[in-house]
Amino acid sequence: MGKIFRNFVPYWKSVLVILLLLTAQAVCDLALPQYTSDIIDTGIQNCGISHILPEKMSDTEYEYAEMFMTKKELEEFRSCYKPEDKLYVRTQNDEKKLKKLDDELIYPIVIDYTMSMLPLEDFAEMAKEKVGGQLKPKPTEEFVESVSKAIGAELKVTKIKDEDGADSAYVDARPLFRAKADRASIAQIREFMKKEVDALGKDTAKSSAVAFAVKCDREAGVDVDSIQTAYLWIAGVKMLLISFVLTFCAVFAGFFAARVGSGVGMTLRSRVFRNVIGFSNSEIDKFSTASLITRTTNDIQQIQMVSVIMLRMVLYAPIIGIGGVIKVINTGASMWWVIALAVASIMVIVAALMAIAMPKFKLMQKLVDRVNLVSREILTGIPVIRAFGREEREEEIFDEANVALTKTTLFTNRVMTFMLPIMTVMMNLISVLIVWVASGNIKDGNMQVGEMTAFITYSMQIIISFLMLTVMSIFLPRAAVAAGRIDEVVKTETSIKDADDSRPLADNKGVVEFRNVSFRYPGAEEDVLSDISFTAYPGETTAIIGSTGSGKSTLVNLIPRLYDVTGGAVLIDGEDIRNVTMESLRDEIGYVPQKGILFSGTIASNLRFGNKDAGDAEIEKAARIAQAAEFIDEKPDGYESEISQGGTNVSGGQKQRLSIARAIAKNPKIYIFDDSFSALDMKTDKKLRQELDKEVSDSTVIIVAQRISTIIDAQRIIVLDDGRIAGIGTHRDLLKTCGEYLEIAKSQLSEKELGLGEDGELDG
Repeated sequence: MGKIFRNFVPYWKSVLVILLLLTAQAVCDLALPQYTSDIIDTGIQNCGISHILPEKMSDTEYEYAEMFMTKKELEEFRSCYKPEDKLYVRTQNDEKKLKKLDDELIYPIVIDYTMSMLPLEDFAEMAKEKVGGQLKPKPTEEFVESVSKAIGAELKVTKIKDEDGADSAYVDARPLFRAKADRASIAQIREFMKKEVDALGKDTAKSSAVAFAVKCDREAGVDVDSIQTAYLWIAGVKMLLISFVLTFCAVFAGFFAARVGSGVGMTLRSRVFRNVIGFSNSEIDKFSTASLITRTTNDIQQIQMVSVIMLRMVLYAPIIGIGGVIKVINTGASMWWVIALAVASIMVIVAALMAIAMPKFKLMQKLVDRVNLVSREILTGIPVIRAFGREEREEEIFDEANVALTKTTLFTNRVMTFMLPIMTVMMNLISVLIVWVASGNIKDGNMQVGEMTAFITYSMQIIISFLMLTVMSIFLPRAAVAAGRIDEVVKTETSIKDADDSRPLADNKGVVEFRNVSFRYPGAEEDVLSDISFTAYPGETTAIIGSTGSGKSTLVNLIPRLYDVTGGAVLIDGEDIRNVTMESLRDEIGYVPQKGILFSGTIASNLRFGNKDAGDAEIEKAARIAQAAEFIDEKPDGYESEISQGGTNVSGGQKQRLSIARAIAKNPKIYIFDDSFSALDMKTDKKLRQELDKEVSDSTVIIVAQRISTIIDAQRIIVLDDGRIAGIGTHRDLLKTCGEYLEIAKSQLSEKELGLGEDGELDG
């Protein structure tokens, strides 16, 4: 994780912007459920009225409301209203003050509303106590009329249809209290009703108190329907605006996350590429080309994808989760255990799935490496595969690697496919559990329907936030492996680099000296080269010949420091090449590798590869020396002819001649030809060497060759045998003094061509 997060440091400003956008998105996301709850509870159930004190009320209702209040409550209540045309109009409209009064005056208001809508049966029992034995209590309208006559006040009867469609009668019993109750008895009734109200629950009690406000407003002529419509419109518009802000934040958070992810990918690719470009052959051999390609492409792609997901999910999940917990606490619903149970269940399920899938995730990247390696090898060797009729066997090799990756990928995908259906079932079960538990709270009056809806939404948000974090466990294992592999490349320092006190080459003559040089490949038990000493001078050709595996290419690779000697020293113009800068060293060398390599572009761009400032005349001269001008001139576009990647649209001999021309166009002091003439026919080989001797007579030429004819005119021939010098001299000298050279010469040329007599001895 640390290796992945470290990549975000250069983009901290964008990450901060993403964090702010996600915070704003979470605030909007958490606000919407509350609006939904308010629309249900206030907008629909309470007709858009959110406080228990009516906007207007008749003088009769005003007097009745005061009847059940204490002295302190009366002061608060009367300070909120002023008389106006047989009505009392509310003057207090401060939201905070009204909310405070909702809590302080809820008991007398609920008692007043309850007494105004007392079921007929309950009224009959109450009337028995108040009127005494004068009347026999009966739950009938005639009984209500008789009580009205007895107390000298009108008792209104209201009929309301119940859920079954039957009429239920309710009596406004407040005139009875006014006529037959003193303050002491009202206080006693208040205490009794307070217990009943507490039993109803806070939410149900407030809903009843708001119903009182709705009733008073309607009777006073207030257009309650307009208030409800306006409330719903305002709430709807607010939700719409919040949704727009939420969408804006989500879109731009995604935009910045994508930019950061792309930037991380770009940075990592640049770092890996820059480091790999500086690798010596030892580091390339250590990682392998196929693995470096996978690390530069697939591994970085994994990190780039996870970076985007982390910026969107990992940052967002804690914000929405913590916000959801705070909102749930504010609902006052004692159902936290439901969320705890849900989160615990999800964590157990995800932990089980990841325990099964994690080992396979780690294996997948190695299998991708294997597929890449096999694919690259087969595609590169298609001509050979076809020539030897090995298509079926190579298909089997590829299938083995491909099937292994496919099986591993399918296994992990099958395991992880269980996550979505299980999580869906879990979330639905949790919703059912919340509804079941909440229904009891609603019945007890401790919760309203809107609050239950909001609680479900907040619960889902909390669960989803944990789910987001657990889903990251699907991506993180592969990304962590990829990050480790990339970090390994980035942190690997090349074994060949400039010394702290390195300096440019001062004397550019081109004298190359090997002084007691030994070399051993990293991890090898024996030296490849041992005690190599010779000097190559400008104006001379130094040739190196030997059997296959004798160390010829390794020896010349030491000159441009593709490898560093493990013993002795290589010197140029008397300077140990380890003490000079590699830039100045390689500027002096024109290197033609054993296998000709061209780059996509044109012939001209390839010839200018080592000398970007070379003019047309220079590259044409180089092509002429390398015997490449003839086939170049035959092309319609000449030097601007396209070269495909790897030079696949030219023959092997043409590719090699262009490689030689590229080195000549650089005009270096030292030429290294690593078996570069083997792809040329004898005639072209001879012409090229003749032109080379004539045009680069002031440079040091070092040729690695297999053919005696290529080096027969060299001023100095070094014969290697099993990593050691078997002989040094001219062609004629070596025929006399070096058995290994004579053996090679006899295998390629006749005795007459070698100038040997019948006795096998050199003539003259």
